[in-house]
Amino acid sequence: MKRIPPALVLYFLAPAIGELLSGSAPPIEFFNPFGLLLLSALYGSGAILVRELALHWEKRWPTILVLGLAYGVIEEGLMVKSFFNPAWQDLGLLGVYGRWAGVNWVWSLFLTIYHAVYSITIPIFLVELLYPEQRGERWVEHRGMITLSLLLLAVVLFGFFFITEYRPPALPYLVTLVVTVGLYALARRMPSHWWTRRIEPSVGSLWFGLVGFAGTLVFFFMHWIFPEIGVPVLLTMLTAVLWAWLIIIVVRYMSGEGGWSDEDKLALVSGALTFFILLAPISELGASRPDNPAGMTLVGLAALLFLIWLRRKTRRRMSGE
Repeated sequence: MKRIPPALVLYFLAPAIGELLSGSAPPIEFFNPFGLLLLSALYGSGAILVRELALHWEKRWPTILVLGLAYGVIEEGLMVKSFFNPAWQDLGLLGVYGRWAGVNWVWSLFLTIYHAVYSITIPIFLVELLYPEQRGERWVEHRGMITLSLLLLAVVLFGFFFITEYRPPALPYLVTLVVTVGLYALARRMPSHWWTRRIEPSVGSLWFGLVGFAGTLVFFFMHWIFPEIGVPVLLTMLTAVLWAWLIIIVVRYMSGEGGWSDEDKLALVSGALTFFILLAPISELGASRPDNPAGMTLVGLAALLFLIWLRRKTRRRMSGE
């Protein structure tokens, strides 16, 4: 791994988790040369820029999460415009449920949180666990940051003009642009540490894994089931926000004042990704999908083996420290 630049790994790992493992782009779509080029330029550039900005500002995970929210708004709102398009292919019931004033509100909220956690933060977690000795270093110089920014801008413009013909109303689109800038400004001004705690509980890594799995399971349960059973829209959105905030509080509580170990971080991420690993063969066998999910079982198996290998690597390193 030392021969491969960590930024290059992150460049391809971000779309592999955000699109491939999640099932949004099954292997036939993901490994299409043009699709892989586009998704890597989008997700990879976004993840690298988020990490480098947070490190440059001498801030870490809270800031990365907020910048991840900004990325989610850029991709879904400014680029593919799924925030507004009632006929977006993945919406389903959410094209009606939670739609008001030309905006798919429930979809917008869930997708923004999804990208912040699974497309941006988790890939950064994993690559920093792969390269612990370079965790505190910049992976991209100033010229590289400019190049990635221009690449991300080019992909967003391409997506806006060519992925769909839908053109959103001007006012909601401008508000989305303002929200993106606002999230960036918020991330820039966030403190390096959120709060000081008085107690320091001791929990095993297993609990971090359970929290990661439960957090993902409940999040997607709300996303899929609440609209089907007719839960009021505002209650669904409020519950989603409160659940995300509760997971953050629980993880912060379990980490203690001394911080959390790499084994704890990996357990949390592995628990979250286990949901997608278990879902992979189910999605491949599902007959209701309009696309071709062939190969998803192998994707889930590859992800499982990768996490097992990384756990062994992390435990060996920690035992030798």
